[in-house]
Amino acid sequence: MKAMILAAGLGTRMRPLTDHTPKPLLQAAGKPLIQYHIERLAEAGIHDLVINTSWLGHQISDYLDNNSCAGSAVQVVHEESPLETAGGIINALPLLTAGNKQALIDGEHAPYFVVVNGDVWTDFDYSELLNIATNIPSTTLAHLVMVDNPPQHPDGDFYLSKHGAISDSAPKSETKAEKLTFSGISLLSAKLFDSCAPGKRALAPLLREAMNKQHVSGHKTNCTWMDIGTPERLQQLEDYILSKLPVS
Repeated sequence: MKAMILAAGLGTRMRPLTDHTPKPLLQAAGKPLIQYHIERLAEAGIHDLVINTSWLGHQISDYLDNNSCAGSAVQVVHEESPLETAGGIINALPLLTAGNKQALIDGEHAPYFVVVNGDVWTDFDYSELLNIATNIPSTTLAHLVMVDNPPQHPDGDFYLSKHGAISDSAPKSETKAEKLTFSGISLLSAKLFDSCAPGKRALAPLLREAMNKQHVSGHKTNCTWMDIGTPERLQQLEDYILSKLPVS
């Protein structure tokens, strides 16, 4: 299984911290955000990584060249200007699909791969997605990991049915369907991007189109998850990590 860490954002909400440092290299408790992702993926046995970069991307490449990547093979794809989430994935699709043949769909190999937003922090166990990938229906184009709504995003993103279907509107058959927040962690099929031309493109419209065809599933995780979107939330993350360290 391959994974892609999305690291091409401009980090505008993190300024002035990102004026001279790309957001994935901002540190919490002495470790860059991107390093946490690399290590968590490696713990689940995912060692084949693709990372896209843009703003100050050379710094990320230099970091990866000169620091431990937990035994993982990392390929970097640089974008001269950010292509947004789907655009970045489409640009890296040849690397994500090469030699990656876990799923057989319509008689053709259409691999699945893990995608994680570089601007979140989590202790999520990625082996959950590896297990899901072994039995995922061939019609499923995306499986989203959902979390409880954080204070800064109380209204959530999508509905999760009791049967594991993800939808943009409340299921009519469920009076108490829960609207949750998309964690930025997903298992995606290469077929989700069929007929998508290269270029700048958001992921949400593709997901909603697939939801309308009932091709998106998901599950709720109770892991620790934080959206590191502001300097204040970066400080909250540092405080959290340090609070979990053993007292010497």
